[in-house]
Amino acid sequence: MSIEDWKTQIKRGTLEFCILLMIRRQPSYGYEIISTLEQYPAIAARENTIYPLLRRLLKEGLISSFWQESAEGLPPRKYYAMTEKGLDTLDAMSAEWTNLLNAIHTLKGE
Repeated sequence: MSIEDWKTQIKRGTLEFCILLMIRRQPSYGYEIISTLEQYPAIAARENTIYPLLRRLLKEGLISSFWQESAEGLPPRKYYAMTEKGLDTLDAMSAEWTNLLNAIHTLKGE
């Protein structure tokens, strides 16, 4: 496996977690999520990855959506917000993430 393949696998496995973390902080719209992720090249993703993921999270009941008018007179934007189920899932994911990081730090001798 090449380093690029490995990086892709890690990114795919953590992107959902990162998006839920962002939405927990504040309701966000799709382009805002994409723009925020672009600030972190290790987790940056395109529309063709983010929007299907958001649809799946909606379908699973981890997030909800609502339309909100734009202050700049632009068309309304679809915002995504956390649900109780999403918060519970995110708590479980956070615990697993901490366990994973602790194991990696131990293996590295840190």
